[in-house]
Amino acid sequence: MLRKCLLMAGVFSSLMFAQTLKMATTTSTDNTGLLDVLAPKFQKDTGIELQWVSVGTGNALKLGQNCDVSVLLVHSPKVEEKYVADGYGVDRKAVMYNDFVIIGDESYLNALKGKSLKDAFAYIKANKIPFISRGDKSGTHNKEVGIWKSLEGGVPSKDDKWYRESGQGMLATINIASEQKAITLTDRGTFIKYESALKGKKGLVILIQGDDALKNFYSVMAVNPSRCKNTDYKGALAFINWITGKSGQKAIKDFKLDGKELFTPNAK
Repeated sequence: MLRKCLLMAGVFSSLMFAQTLKMATTTSTDNTGLLDVLAPKFQKDTGIELQWVSVGTGNALKLGQNCDVSVLLVHSPKVEEKYVADGYGVDRKAVMYNDFVIIGDESYLNALKGKSLKDAFAYIKANKIPFISRGDKSGTHNKEVGIWKSLEGGVPSKDDKWYRESGQGMLATINIASEQKAITLTDRGTFIKYESALKGKKGLVILIQGDDALKNFYSVMAVNPSRCKNTDYKGALAFINWITGKSGQKAIKDFKLDGKELFTPNAK
């Protein structure tokens, strides 16, 4: 029997009935295993089963715009702000952050050592070093495009043989870059997951990190109920309040792989 949850004064009632909440999210929250940890905790606390589809942020937002899901967990702040301003999302809140890193075959370490983020990308472009782009309008792809746009000549052309688009998620893109001894941009969490799976074997390494421009912020928001009549707004609010509350933030902080923290909670 389908039963609805009740949200009273921001407190989750222990009498809440089970229901299903549909979410669209970025591949990094899924690839890293974070949602596999959060979902059962959320269900235990609220009685709500979380079901999600993981795609690039652009496609996740589109699913919300099309009223296919009720809540979004994404990481492309400028795009999200416009999404809210355009009336598609509401109740947007900060959840967590990590950072982006430039990774590639270790043979590029000496060439890129000591270079700034912009200088490293300029070097890659000038020397036509194989680069694998997500090419999917995800938060990671948006960050990469922003870096190219800061350089003379802007984003490489698809006709440039050294610049290739995977059109896939982050973990798949990393594996393609590894096979082709190329360079790519990834969030640190997914890189840690990739590194852990190597089990000590040789793989891609971090070439550039630590630049302020590489911060990677995640937000959660509900699909606007005034646009989507069938959206589960109460369920979305329940998830927003949970993931930005004590239980959700602690679960994010405690989520580690090989002793490494993949995300830092930053709900306000």
